[in-house]
Amino acid sequence: MKRAAVFFATGFEEVEALTTVDLLRRAGIETVCVSTDNSRTVTGSHQITVEMNAGIDDLDCGSFDILILPGGMPGTKNLEACAQLTEAIRSFYGSGGHIAAICAAPGVFARMGLLRGKQACIYPGMEDELLQNGADACCDRSVVKSGTIITSRGVGTAIDFALEIVAALLDRETANGLGESVVHPVTEQKF
Repeated sequence: MKRAAVFFATGFEEVEALTTVDLLRRAGIETVCVSTDNSRTVTGSHQITVEMNAGIDDLDCGSFDILILPGGMPGTKNLEACAQLTEAIRSFYGSGGHIAAICAAPGVFARMGLLRGKQACIYPGMEDELLQNGADACCDRSVVKSGTIITSRGVGTAIDFALEIVAALLDRETANGLGESVVHPVTEQKF
């Protein structure tokens, strides 16, 4: 069974995080909600509190198939401030693992130097964070997959983001079927 870790920090964007968790679980991907400060619950930017499955100290990142960062403010800043998380992402990606980020969170990857020479997208108005760090900003698309990195733009693209993760970990047919089951129109993306 494929496994995904979704990282939560205070101020995360609830729709982006929970849509991703929900759809990955519907696809049969074991999805673990991980607190970056090891707390049992984490409160999002709209005051919705979510119970965690694990704290970052309990995690063996190598046992996962993808590491995922939701956006939100100050959630994204709090994710980036977690040195344990950024070190894990760097090591995991360096070993060929998939990583994904949505909304403002692709900026974390950009500032880490992981998007240099790659296509990516980010929340509208934040494109300079990609460009200044050597990425090709493709902000006319809701989701961009470049090698083993998946990026997306925000709340309105959360379903597309989650379905692209499903396609990357399983296959496109499963992702399309899941999209149909939740009454999401299948669009032809050019990744």
